[in-house]
Amino acid sequence: MATDLSEIEKKVRALNQSDKAALIRMLIGELDGTPEPGIERAWIAEAKRRHQELLDGRVKGIPAEKVFSNVRALLAR
Repeated sequence: MATDLSEIEKKVRALNQSDKAALIRMLIGELDGTPEPGIERAWIAEAKRRHQELLDGRVKGIPAEKVFSNVRALLAR
C-alpha cells in the first residue's frame, strides 16, 4: 500500500493547481459524507442575513488583518 500511496502522491503533485483543488474538494466531500437536506439553502440564507446586518449597520465588520493578527496571537500561545 505504501508504494501505491507514494505513486498516487507523485501523480497528485504533478497536477496543476486547478486540478489539485478539484481533487481536494472531491476528497473532502467524500469524507464529510452526504450533506443534510437543505443545508446549502440554510447557509445561503445565513450569509444573506449577515450581509444585510453589515449593510444596515447593526454589526460592524472586523478588518481581515486584525482577525489574522488575533488568530496568530492565539496560535502562538
